[in-house]
Amino acid sequence: MSKLVIIGGHDCMACKYRELCEQYNCKAKVFTQVPKNLEQKIGNPDMVVLFTNTVSHRMVNCAVNEAKRKKINVVRCHTSSAAALKQILEEHVG
Repeated sequence: MSKLVIIGGHDCMACKYRELCEQYNCKAKVFTQVPKNLEQKIGNPDMVVLFTNTVSHRMVNCAVNEAKRKKINVVRCHTSSAAALKQILEEHVG
């Protein structure tokens, strides 16, 4: 089972993102708001998905820096729709 961290997106879509990931045999952590200690909460996923249109610059920098440090693949997407996440999952997870 792949592990994903989704940064950004809409609060009301968080459950939908998790459900969609489960369909692709992935477990997802979703952060639509900046939590305290984001660096520690990211953990060691297989991939980080950044929805760039709905996330602060600070949150992007924090996630990207942590991903570089741990050599985690980062996928950026401007759109935070379920269809965009589905396309990312199809391309990167299978």
